[in-house]
Amino acid sequence: MYELLKKEGRAKRARLTTVHGVIETPVFMNVGTAAAIKGGISSPELVGLKTQVELCNTYHLHVRPGDKVVKAMGGVRKFMNWQGPVLTDSGGFQVFSLATLRKIKEEGVTFRSHIDGHKIFMGPEESMQIQSNLGSTIAMAFDECPNALAEREYVTASVDRTTRWLVRCKEEMKRLNSLPDTLNPHQMLFGINQGAIYDDIRIRHAKEIAELDLDGYAVGGLAVGETHEQMYHVLDEVVPYLPDNKPTYLMGVGTPQNILESVERGVDFFDCVYPSRNGRHGHVYTNHGHLNMFNAKYETDPAPIEEGCGCPTCRNFSRAYIRHLLKANEMLGMRLCVQHNLWFYNTMMEEIRDSLDEGNFTEYKKRKLAGIEEGEKSRRTGN
Repeated sequence: MYELLKKEGRAKRARLTTVHGVIETPVFMNVGTAAAIKGGISSPELVGLKTQVELCNTYHLHVRPGDKVVKAMGGVRKFMNWQGPVLTDSGGFQVFSLATLRKIKEEGVTFRSHIDGHKIFMGPEESMQIQSNLGSTIAMAFDECPNALAEREYVTASVDRTTRWLVRCKEEMKRLNSLPDTLNPHQMLFGINQGAIYDDIRIRHAKEIAELDLDGYAVGGLAVGETHEQMYHVLDEVVPYLPDNKPTYLMGVGTPQNILESVERGVDFFDCVYPSRNGRHGHVYTNHGHLNMFNAKYETDPAPIEEGCGCPTCRNFSRAYIRHLLKANEMLGMRLCVQHNLWFYNTMMEEIRDSLDEGNFTEYKKRKLAGIEEGEKSRRTGN
């Protein structure tokens, strides 16, 4: 059940109650693609980092270790010892981004595994079956994710097929949820809006999928080639046509700035690999912009990554020590940076929720962005 608690302009403060726990939104879902956060953060540790939802990937878990293996182990939550809700991406994005050779038909897509090259077929029914085996809280519909700058004719045909696939996903999920051996008979289904950067296609598609009365709605196909301004424009145009009484999820986005701008436009679910990917390369987020911990100026710096930060990394270690670990290729350095970044993102979402509760999100957003931009500018100018 999705409960809209408060609004400030288009920004939403809400609560989604699921069979696996309550999700307070706006929320950032920490990305554990293969049932693990890259960077060596375990599921129990995520609780201490304020994680509400973990995101896992259908395609990756299907090819390794296999969704039937995961089901035999009690589902993805039990497999990775995560007590909270899990959202599984449908695998559609990976099918179209990782597979160099693929053949798209109305039934689905035939492609080869990026691991060993064996042939795989995946369509709406297969994606739903895999996600049912994983036993996730929320399953994403199987869709095609065309390039944001693809030709109009291609995008039109792709979106029409995605709509037909969505209907099949809904029917298959209903069937699977009724089976006696289904791990999670209360699995939710989110549909995905596509349409590249074509306003009219996006809006038409939003209207069509809204009529299906799904558990939630995502905006997909962004952060894949378009500018930030184009992305914000799409949200301005499309979100008003998605049901206000259902969760709105912007897939694969993004930076702290992206999140703040998107919350203002009515988005309340986010995911992105940035905190873990950038952390593994020594890049950390702060309220005054990001820092590169490989920088020589941190060699003898006794300060934490950010003064006042309550994360386990900042409470225990200095910039100098973290830089040493990274330079020495010690795994701990990577882990400490990822740990800090996840805390930063989850804390920012907590602050966003508090500001919406208090009715001052606009002021909070302005202050947060100003601090980040000021810090970035200072680093660019060397001050």
